[in-house]
Amino acid sequence: MKYPKPLNHLEILKVGAAAMIAATGLSALSVSCTPKEDQKPNIIFLLTDDQRWDALGVMGNPIIQTPNIDALANDGVLFQNTYVTTSICVCSRASILSGQYTSRHGKNSFHDFFTPEEMQYTYPLLLKNLAGYKIGFIGKYGVGLEFPDQFFDYWAVENKHQPDFENWDEDGNFIHHNDLVERQIIEFLETHGTTGQPFNLSVSFKSPHVQDNDPRQFIPQERFMELYADVEIPLPVTYDSTYYYSKFPDDFRNPQAGNNRLVNEARRRWHMRFPNEEKYQESVRNHHRLITGVDECTGNMMKKLKELGLDKNTIIIYTSDNGFYLAEHGLAGKWYGHQESVRIPLIIYDPRLPARKRGITIEQMALNIDMAPTMLSMAGVEIPEQMQGKDLVRLIDNNQIPWRTEFFYEHTIPIPTIPKSVGVISEDHTYLHYYELASGFEEFYDLKNDPNQIHNLIGHPEYSELIDAYRQKTDEWAEKVK
Repeated sequence: MKYPKPLNHLEILKVGAAAMIAATGLSALSVSCTPKEDQKPNIIFLLTDDQRWDALGVMGNPIIQTPNIDALANDGVLFQNTYVTTSICVCSRASILSGQYTSRHGKNSFHDFFTPEEMQYTYPLLLKNLAGYKIGFIGKYGVGLEFPDQFFDYWAVENKHQPDFENWDEDGNFIHHNDLVERQIIEFLETHGTTGQPFNLSVSFKSPHVQDNDPRQFIPQERFMELYADVEIPLPVTYDSTYYYSKFPDDFRNPQAGNNRLVNEARRRWHMRFPNEEKYQESVRNHHRLITGVDECTGNMMKKLKELGLDKNTIIIYTSDNGFYLAEHGLAGKWYGHQESVRIPLIIYDPRLPARKRGITIEQMALNIDMAPTMLSMAGVEIPEQMQGKDLVRLIDNNQIPWRTEFFYEHTIPIPTIPKSVGVISEDHTYLHYYELASGFEEFYDLKNDPNQIHNLIGHPEYSELIDAYRQKTDEWAEKVK
């Protein structure tokens, strides 16, 4: 089965936005009324890069130290089952901004970007144009190299796709990217947080992403280098790569590009990060140190909010753009639809919530496409029809309402070393189809009985009807998400 290349549905954007604008009576490019400031919360959106769901203390990790982020969850709402619809930065970040699957927003390569017209229907611009928000963006933008800085009140993004961990400030002093981001957050809060207008600040950390093409890979702040040094990090259940990686067919392990047989990108990076137990320990410790650096920044941000008197009306949303393999299945990176790659953390801290709504956990599925509609809802902005995500505020208000139990997974960026895949991930099962491989490779896992995704059930007679149902679901979803 061959799935079509995602299209850029600008006409869908126009139609959906027109309906929204008609309903609200507002222009998408100007503010015709401004509600009182005490009616609208400030919203800070914290996005890490390649942080899987269990890389937080509050998510059950007994080793990693994230006390400040854990505190947000303990006094907020913790979503236990949050996923990305495409596990790669450009697609996921475009989904976060637009509230759409990749098949609809069409940002499916590192060269794609939102046009100025399309940007008007992303959450920051809708908050600015329809609700009078001051908006800022810090860190990694990640959706092409045509930056929308002209629309933002504060823009602190390097003119490159991927920022560096090691930087120098205007005075020539060394500064780690985590510390640079913290400095920029403080600057935004001091200049735009005290104007009386509500604000929306999008903060995109580089951590815990690797430094590409650097043999060190994970480069934490020097002051954290002793942290975890004496901790032995357990190997994942599926670390034995000789056994687990060999379960993938030959054309997955060595994709064909013309006359060349290539090494799967996730395997190539495994050799850089996890080829033996000693390197595994080094890589995962540094990965954890980077996240602890983000935690420190989060704690200092919360102190500044309190110092400025903004803490009682500022919502914090914490999540990531992708999951991340830490050597499971003999893989590194992300891209494929296994839980390690697609499942991410999500915390919503809202100081305005009543006590009975704080410190709660929500089990229902949340997705990266839910971020935009949720933020619009928080600001009282009507959600455009073209957005495909759901408003998580509704789930916080009442977690007994009908909700999704599955979603469509797609990774169709044309990278020869990363076989394309589509499928359906539900609460109980994962189905994936690598539809361009000659082998027709498929995976099907029973997540309840096999959470580590060890036993591929394709070809097992007792699952044949259920697998056929998931194949049909995949075809149906592929049409529905366009």
